[in-house]
Amino acid sequence: MPSKTEVELIENFLVVWDTEKGSELYKMGFYGKPLGISKPKIPQFEVPLILDLIEGLYLAEKNKIVVYEGAENKKVSLRKLRQKAKQLYEEFDEKYTVFQDLRNSNLIVTPGIKFGCDFAVYKHGPGVEHAPYMVSVKQAKAEMTATEIVKAGRLATTVRKRFIIAVPNLEEGKVNYLIFKWFRA
Repeated sequence: MPSKTEVELIENFLVVWDTEKGSELYKMGFYGKPLGISKPKIPQFEVPLILDLIEGLYLAEKNKIVVYEGAENKKVSLRKLRQKAKQLYEEFDEKYTVFQDLRNSNLIVTPGIKFGCDFAVYKHGPGVEHAPYMVSVKQAKAEMTATEIVKAGRLATTVRKRFIIAVPNLEEGKVNYLIFKWFRA
């Protein structure tokens, strides 16, 4: 069995200092972002790889990485990593359930902040294609006005993406997806 990649927790990010291991993680599923390279053209790079906490927790749960922290290189438990992520992300449990569902469906998931949503989702990966989907995570009891839906839909259309609302059921660990398709009458 290949050894787990060692990752350092620094503030709210995880850093893979070993550039070869970072490149392997990136090749494995476009995990993380190579430091200073916005859209790598080749999956081999000579810079550290930065993972966000959601990706890191997912990879740690899948036994792909082991997380350390501080000068004494103390191992970080899954519980502590999850707690740290909960402090950083609003509605973390809902977002993480959606992230897991999408990743487990062999889709590539990246932060969607630049599109005003929770996740940008790819079939093949960044740099290979433009993300065809933008996903916003909502609780089942959340309300959304018609104006909010139209705004999100217009933005999605402008950036040539499909707008999706993901509604996770935390008890069942399942997610319902509402996909909007805009057309002219």
